[in-house]
Amino acid sequence: MNIAVVILNWNGKKLLETFLPSIIAYSKGATLYVADNASTDDSISYIKEHFPEVNIVKNKENGGFAKGYNDALQYIDAPIYALVNSDIEVTENWLTPIVKEFETHSDTAIIQPKILDYNKKKKFEYAGAAGGFIDILGYPYCRGRVFNALEKDKGQYNDTTTINWASGACLFIRSEIYHKLKGFDEDYFAHQEEIDLCWRANNLGHNIKYIGTSTVYHVGGATLNEANSYKTFLNFRNSLYTLVKNLPKSKVLIFVLIRMLLDGVAGLRFTLQGRPIHTLAILKAHISFYKNLRRMIAKRTEHNNHNYYKTTSVVWSYFILNIRKSNKL
Repeated sequence: MNIAVVILNWNGKKLLETFLPSIIAYSKGATLYVADNASTDDSISYIKEHFPEVNIVKNKENGGFAKGYNDALQYIDAPIYALVNSDIEVTENWLTPIVKEFETHSDTAIIQPKILDYNKKKKFEYAGAAGGFIDILGYPYCRGRVFNALEKDKGQYNDTTTINWASGACLFIRSEIYHKLKGFDEDYFAHQEEIDLCWRANNLGHNIKYIGTSTVYHVGGATLNEANSYKTFLNFRNSLYTLVKNLPKSKVLIFVLIRMLLDGVAGLRFTLQGRPIHTLAILKAHISFYKNLRRMIAKRTEHNNHNYYKTTSVVWSYFILNIRKSNKL
């Protein structure tokens, strides 16, 4: 089964220098691509000189994560896409269990491997960890990571299991399903678009899996770190987008209102922490959400999937009950 490993790049020469070698070394049989988002550094010339075996797809503009992949994947023909961040280090035989799952389970549409921290390799990494879930209000969390509480990898998640969403840091998807879903929602630009993609796939009856016998290491925050207020803006706005687009009709209004109220609490918390720039980012996120609400409603696909969540309230469990491990939720 041919896999197209596609790395999205924007001015990431230093990351490519560090991480491309492991992908080339351990991805035998796959076809490698760098999808370049109109970089202004010398990324492209560097790849051509040092890694001529890597194919290059040049996007006309930097449309962010969502549009960047949508634009590039129009020109890549393979049954499976492996969408891999430029700050991912892969390991030997990382593709083997992924290919086996796709070949033996035709109903599996999307897969995520185990994602560990590149800088603390015994710990799970924030963006994906051991597979993503959401609570009834759509708050995302992972096995191995609840909010900022990260577990050590002790082999406790070396399994194969169904999950709600796979991390965009390293996501495998059948190309047929990707194009059927019309790819990522470009209105997101970046952040949480993979949750939306997976939720839409799940609403159509497709399975998302986590394969714990495939391991990658992720730097995280290499493009936008946690202190960046634009990341706060994107996360809060895009989370509301996802709820409007994917929640069952009976839950949309009340749950969106509850989430917006809780966003206000988060904004107050940022202010008390002396980070008012993030409070302002939440306010801007809500304004942008209101402006684009009609468009998000128009993107809804009606369905009867009420089994979209794993736990009732990860916020209550984490902040009130002080639960720090996902297996206790």
